[in-house]
Amino acid sequence: MNSDVGEEAGFDERIMPYISWCNIACGVHAGNDQVIQKTIDLALEYQVKIGAHPSYPDRENFGRMVMDISYDELVATLIDQIQKVKYYTEKMGGQLHHVKPHGALYNEAVKNEEVANSIVDSVKNIDKSLIIITPKDSLISYICKGNIEVKHEVFADRNYNEDLTLVSRSEKKAVLTEPKKVFDHVFRMVSDGKVKTIKGEEVSIYFDTICVHGDNPKSVEILEYLYKEFLKRNFVLK
Repeated sequence: MNSDVGEEAGFDERIMPYISWCNIACGVHAGNDQVIQKTIDLALEYQVKIGAHPSYPDRENFGRMVMDISYDELVATLIDQIQKVKYYTEKMGGQLHHVKPHGALYNEAVKNEEVANSIVDSVKNIDKSLIIITPKDSLISYICKGNIEVKHEVFADRNYNEDLTLVSRSEKKAVLTEPKKVFDHVFRMVSDGKVKTIKGEEVSIYFDTICVHGDNPKSVEILEYLYKEFLKRNFVLK
């Protein structure tokens, strides 16, 4: 399980006991240096692996809008963002584990070669041992092949379209907030390797890690419920 944290949603301390990896906002779409350090401290306390969660430099839209930005500018801001989380993590006695792009940057890296390459180049400039988090069969996962390790992600609290893209947040049923419905959604993925799409079809899906968004107002309740229900079924949570 992983979660996006350091976004000042107010739940981070209660989320940490239930996750294995965290993705810390780099102070651009959300957070600041103080929040980053506080979040790293929590992750170290709960032995959660630390990742950087860089974004388009667009705090006004929480990094959820595609920006018209040059390749060089994007690489420069991504290096700055990832390097900042890496610096504080190492200063506080930890080690950066992965990079997960945020919001529109994450979605663009699935299909946009220039954006995907900008993320890969940024990681290569910092540390080739860092893992990149992305959906299965995304463009960035193919660009990384043989160079940078990739882990594939699914979302517990988001509905999917038939092509395995996420339902747009502008749609009413894009985000799942009821813990029981989230569990049913996730359990189908874990037990059957399938996801039930927004139109009710079952589509095969592959993943290494499952995300619950830290800014989901029900994130803590969802994670507690998932934890309890998976333990009941003797699943090992890593």
